Amino acid sequence: MTTFKELNVSAPILKALESMGFEEATPIQAQTIPHAIEGKDVIGQAQTGTGKTAAFGIPMIELFDANIKAVQGLVVAPTRELAIQVAAEINRLGKFKSIRALAVYGGQHMDRQIRALKDRPQIVVATPGRLLDHLRRRTIRLHDIKVAVLDEADEMLNMGFIDDIKEILNVIPTERQTLLFSATMPKEIREIATTLMKQPVEIKVKAKEMTVENIDQYFMEVPERFKFDTLTNHFDIHSPTLAIVFTRTKKRVDEITDGLQVRGFRAEGIHGDLTQGKRMSVLNKFKHGRIEVLVATDVAARGLDISGVTHVYNFDIPQDPESYVHRIGRTGRAGRTGEAISFVTPREMSHLRLIEQVTKSKMKRLVPPTNQEAARGKQQASAEKMLQTIEKEDLKSFNQTATELLEDHDSISVVSAALKLLTKERKDVPVRISSVQPISVKNVRGRESKRRQSGSGGKRFYGKRPQGSGGGRGGRRQGNFQKRRGRQK
Repeated sequence: MTTFKELNVSAPILKALESMGFEEATPIQAQTIPHAIEGKDVIGQAQTGTGKTAAFGIPMIELFDANIKAVQGLVVAPTRELAIQVAAEINRLGKFKSIRALAVYGGQHMDRQIRALKDRPQIVVATPGRLLDHLRRRTIRLHDIKVAVLDEADEMLNMGFIDDIKEILNVIPTERQTLLFSATMPKEIREIATTLMKQPVEIKVKAKEMTVENIDQYFMEVPERFKFDTLTNHFDIHSPTLAIVFTRTKKRVDEITDGLQVRGFRAEGIHGDLTQGKRMSVLNKFKHGRIEVLVATDVAARGLDISGVTHVYNFDIPQDPESYVHRIGRTGRAGRTGEAISFVTPREMSHLRLIEQVTKSKMKRLVPPTNQEAARGKQQASAEKMLQTIEKEDLKSFNQTATELLEDHDSISVVSAALKLLTKERKDVPVRISSVQPISVKNVRGRESKRRQSGSGGKRFYGKRPQGSGGGRGGRRQGNFQKRRGRQK
């Protein structure tokens, strides 16, 4: 795995990535970003949820000039929902470089979009039909386009937008960089690649399938603010022998580690800012059972090979399915069984379903444990210790004292007192964990629904119109495009 720092991403974008909770690049990002920053055309074949938006968003932000108040980048997406999501992520990535993206889609008032376009965003993310609306009205100018991106090209083909895509690509300057992303590569998409792209670099990423079978996989739907208490309650009930807690940022590693320690757990954390010596010291303690919980980022856990890990907790759900497989593979080794529990916020449920789909595994839902259940769990653990002592230890030397206690007190009070002494009381210290952006993907919807979302009704502008309307395939609108294209060049 590769960090964004290793990809030589600039400091403002690294700062944005850190605030979003990302340190390690997904395979499509690691392979695409260097070629795209060099200005090469790229064909990326990858599934939804593999991190494509950052794969094309980061190079655009690196290449564009915030001082130029014109549309320099165009992203064409099949649905309104995806357009909104892509624009939002690009805005988060570009906030420290003052690069702005605007989503343009059907279903929103045209006048509102025209006003927003007058603020001169550097990147427009648009559905095909609404983009053609703006081109017809001349409310979007594409003569400064440096990079054009087709996101989920095969989906646009399925929805009947292929002619629209060709028309859009023919309108924008020929001296541009083109990035095309598609889960599959049918011949119509391949034709676009060969006719409208210049010697594209081809990148193909296939998500890994689940290979570890002896891992029980669970998830809990938990709002962000309740994650930490849910984690400690689960610890109290299930008493993991060795547990790894994965989170997305170094800051959260430190906060979770500190919080666990003040609540009485033997925990330490590792992340990329630690020296190699410190990291090895922590791993040795974990390996030999001197600490029971290891909190880590993905980067810090590279090459981690420790047997006996009973539980893996995804405190933050990973950004792509491959990272999920990599994380949970830390347990269930050497023929042992293991458990993987993922904490998922309500907004991340669609991303969880995507991980299930790509990894071909089904996670069982768990109800987050309550404080009362955690307290009961601790008492149950103490009771089990007492039973083991009864079965295995010689208790004759304690019989006289026990008899005297039972003469003065009833048996329930005596056993309750013993349980109280054995049960480790957790310090009820409030712990605050800084938040990170939730990961979400567009919901899978039917084609008709998607077509309605796009605002174009498929080939809305290419149907028959009354004579003189300028809406036909060979009519005035196409002629106007050709004239504008000539001026743009």
